[in-house]
Amino acid sequence: MNVDHEISLLVEEIQRLGSKNADGQTCVTFGVLFNDDRCANIFEAMVGTLRAAKRKKVVTFQGELLLQGVHDNVEIVLLQN
Repeated sequence: MNVDHEISLLVEEIQRLGSKNADGQTCVTFGVLFNDDRCANIFEAMVGTLRAAKRKKVVTFQGELLLQGVHDNVEIVLLQN
């Protein structure tokens, strides 16, 4: 899969699993996204897809690298719908 396609799939999954924050942006925690069975089947390298999406300003989150367990409570905010 190409990166743009994986990012579009990531956006769909964030919309499916996330909820609106006070600013009206869709957000989901890394733990919810990482532990979802459907996401696990779609993304071979979810962390890489998240980093690419952050570089393209599609999502934002604190830090550069998210790790399972350590960063489960980090919010991923969708900047584009």
